[in-house]
Amino acid sequence: QVHFVESGGGLVQPGGSLRLSCAASGFTFSDYAMSWYRQVPGKERELVATITTVGLSRNFADSVKGRFAISRENAKNMVYLQMNNLNTDDTAVYYCGAPALVGADWRRGQGDYWGPGTQVTVHS
Repeated sequence: QVHFVESGGGLVQPGGSLRLSCAASGFTFSDYAMSWYRQVPGKERELVATITTVGLSRNFADSVKGRFAISRENAKNMVYLQMNNLNTDDTAVYYCGAPALVGADWRRGQGDYWGPGTQVTVHS
């Protein structure tokens, strides 16, 4: 069964950094591109970053370009999100997922394959 567990969130001051981790299981991890998403209560889920199967290509939302980095370790079924120079607009619950598995309604947080997420709060 597909399963994701995110970790690494917390409270950080503006300008600070956090590194999120996601442990995946239940599918052949190395066969799938992986993404990080985030959601603020009352708003649609947002795609933050995507990395292809072996990391040859990465894409980022305009709002995080130059500040966030995504990486993966296929041997460990792990994907990471390094977040630098955080600002209050980055406050959200962060989720990892495989774009091919999240389903068509992912913007509303629907679908079978979501983990619990990890809360990131940027506050002075």
